Amino acid sequence: PLQLLQSKMAPKRLRTSPRKPREPQMPSSLIKEIFRHFVKMPVTRDAFKIVEKCSERYFKQLSDDLEAYAHHAGRKTVEAADLEVLMRRQGLVTDKMPLNVLIENYLPLEYRKLLIPVAVSGNKVIPSK
Repeated sequence: PLQLLQSKMAPKRLRTSPRKPREPQMPSSLIKEIFRHFVKMPVTRDAFKIVEKCSERYFKQLSDDLEAYAHHAGRKTVEAADLEVLMRRQGLVTDKMPLNVLIENYLPLEYRKLLIPVAVSGNKVIPSK
């Protein structure tokens, strides 16, 4: 009679397949919008898929390079100087084309204000470091 009162343990269910962590991705709509802005002509779906794949690879390589620069400097944080070194190595930033000119040419005013220091009244520099 004592054996009848004891409950049996149900076997634990195992997950059929563990979930693989996904890498964050840029929304394809953002890539499409940026590409259409610069191309200014219709793009086929096949061509867009290639552009999307290339941009993913580009940003993956970009982030790996920035991580390597910060690691080489003994830091755990990527700084603006790392990005400038990378852009200089890619040939985007030169002596004739400094980073500030690229910022002014390609970014909207609200981002320019955040990235380029500007002196205002009272000798305050915005943004402060």
